Amino acid sequence: MSARAERGITRPIAAVDVGSSKVAALIGIARLDGTVEALGVGARVCHGVKRGLISDMRAAEDAIRGAMDMAEQQARQQATRVVVSLGAGRLESAVRTVDMAIPGQQVTREHIAALLAEGRRRIDLKPRTVLHAQPALYTLDGETHVTDPLGFHADRLGVDIHVVSAETPPLRNLDQCVRAAHLGIQTIVASPVAAGLAVLHAEERELGVALIDLGAGLTTVSVYGRGQLAEIVALQTGGQDITDDIAAAFATKRAHAEKLKARHGSASLAPRDNHEQLETVPIADDAEDAPDTGRVTRAQLNQIIRARLTTQFAAIADALMTMGFTGPAGRQVVLTGGGAELAGIDDFAQAQLARQVRIGRPKGLRDLTGGTTAALATLAGLAAFAAQDPDDLWSLAERHAARARADDHRSGLARLAGRLKAGL
Repeated sequence: MSARAERGITRPIAAVDVGSSKVAALIGIARLDGTVEALGVGARVCHGVKRGLISDMRAAEDAIRGAMDMAEQQARQQATRVVVSLGAGRLESAVRTVDMAIPGQQVTREHIAALLAEGRRRIDLKPRTVLHAQPALYTLDGETHVTDPLGFHADRLGVDIHVVSAETPPLRNLDQCVRAAHLGIQTIVASPVAAGLAVLHAEERELGVALIDLGAGLTTVSVYGRGQLAEIVALQTGGQDITDDIAAAFATKRAHAEKLKARHGSASLAPRDNHEQLETVPIADDAEDAPDTGRVTRAQLNQIIRARLTTQFAAIADALMTMGFTGPAGRQVVLTGGGAELAGIDDFAQAQLARQVRIGRPKGLRDLTGGTTAALATLAGLAAFAAQDPDDLWSLAERHAARARADDHRSGLARLAGRLKAGL
């Protein structure tokens, strides 16, 4: 935990997760132990986001404001600045290494500060925007890895910096929608970073794990190793595709298809499914033209679900292979996101990927209305990120620059007031 988190024993925090099907918001209190006590949680259906990208400014703004209004009513307090998720924008993750000579000296804080400053200078990803630039492990003479090099002796001091970036236009569109909803932005966090913070164990990150976030419009595949995020791939597919398949196959509305999937859908098949009848609602609104309510078996529903899942997990398997997630370090997979709540999805994924699979549900978020489900992983991770406020070369530099501009502005006003007073 950072020193800033320790100083703020009961700091208020606020988070907004902007997804392809809904927006979720949270207001809470950050505790000293890194957990978050949720005071208010809200959610609104969102029709302004497609495949993680803002497609309708007004609709997205309304959903953000509606979700936060609900959270504020429960918490009985208002949010001013929020931590926001970004899942689209072709997220990329990379590790940048920088080192410097300190011939035989003992590492001091000044050495570390100079090293990190040089690391930030070397991060130039324009026209992309840097979301995170977090120091990971330090190296001594290129061999020994340590989390804190202070006090060690070495000839060369180095550091691995974990950098996550995104395309700039999607980020600016998100920023504009959040500010239009009368909320200031504390920071924008890559969704895989937030979800991983909520559901992955430290040992999994060290040994190697793939986090698969099954969202409504996007499926994000993230690979971790040696304690840090190594690579991100976003696939243009998600739970909404399953819903659309059901709606098309049964000639029913998307809203009803979603209910069928959520209430009766499964990634596994059972003999009794052939005998269980489910009602379908026709698309036609005109009662005279609309046919009678139809019926399908649960087996028919689940066959449609499994057909789409087979295609999706084939793409996931290809992505894992391309990312080099193979061998002994490529055996563990964690599923999270709304799609991970589908019955039987873990067994299905384990068979398709030939890897150990578990469902990632967030922990450490107390008093969260509705319980802790995989669908809340990103929101829980945003809250944890806000509570821990991890050291970040990029955001710290931006904060210092903003503070310097504010100080200059105040100094200018003071000088102006002094001149006015002298003139009087």
